Amino acid sequence: MKIVCRFLIAFSMVFLLAGPGTVWATGELRIAELGDFPLENGQVIRDCRLGYRTFGKLDEKRANALLFPTWLVGSSEDLVKTGFIGPGKLADTGRYFVVAVDSLGNGVSSSPSRKGKQTGRSFPEFSVRDMVRAQHQLLTRHLDLQGLHAVVGISMGGMQALAWMRSYPGFARKTVSIVGTPRPTAGDLLLFNAELRAIEGGGGDGPEGEAARRRTLAAIHAFAVRNPQYYLRRLPPAEVPSLLAEMEKSLNIYHLDDWAWQLKAIIRHDASVPPPSAPVGTGTAKPTRLLVVVARDDLLVNPEPALSLAKVEQGETLELTGGCGHFSFL
Repeated sequence: MKIVCRFLIAFSMVFLLAGPGTVWATGELRIAELGDFPLENGQVIRDCRLGYRTFGKLDEKRANALLFPTWLVGSSEDLVKTGFIGPGKLADTGRYFVVAVDSLGNGVSSSPSRKGKQTGRSFPEFSVRDMVRAQHQLLTRHLDLQGLHAVVGISMGGMQALAWMRSYPGFARKTVSIVGTPRPTAGDLLLFNAELRAIEGGGGDGPEGEAARRRTLAAIHAFAVRNPQYYLRRLPPAEVPSLLAEMEKSLNIYHLDDWAWQLKAIIRHDASVPPPSAPVGTGTAKPTRLLVVVARDDLLVNPEPALSLAKVEQGETLELTGGCGHFSFL
């Protein structure tokens, strides 16, 4: 509780909020049709679609919009169920017009798991910057938003937030990256590749082979999202089988190809420098204000690149010290 309060106080102090809204939206899932969407690798997602939900009310100046992209294989519905969106929540729908967007490859938006002209392992491989560019089209062409109050993201969502800052400088007045990174470290890449190899490993394509791959993925992920000291304090060795079974059960809702395709995007992610021909943002001429939230003991996403970026950008930082690893944001 102390960590959560500390985070909310810091967030409120650093980020001056827009005026209160008066209407709560229901946040139903909507789909934006983007047509044939070209990727930076030259491939094309045919009939590209992007899922999203909106909450709250735009102010008269259309200046209080907040974009909230999803974490690895997470959905916009997960952001609500986990308690991050709503009145008085992290994304306060009483003060912001919140756009929760389903990132490419999450199973709701265009993904390997969705039936269509491209499916399964023939689905084009996209990048984090492609995710961001699709979101930019959603905001500007479908929601008629030419600027944002902020982009807020957690984990892979935090990576997208930093890619937004680089790809569309000035479009959002504020950027919040929570346990994200501008680029994976060597240690991060080893973990991501371990998960990717678990998904692509042997065992065949039948139910038994898929179950074996899920078991391996669950074991790696359970280790990475916390840390050894957390488990030393809180998990007796006799309870490890129960933890693994719980993790396997939680992963059953995700399609392995979706997980793999988003992992590939994370592995190639680099927002440490602006991409070639980065457009000038149309939302505001003021520089983007950056808040980086990290967990010092994060095994999945090393905090150092984000902290270094904050120093270069003269941004604010907050280090979570609760000893919970990557899941400290919970």
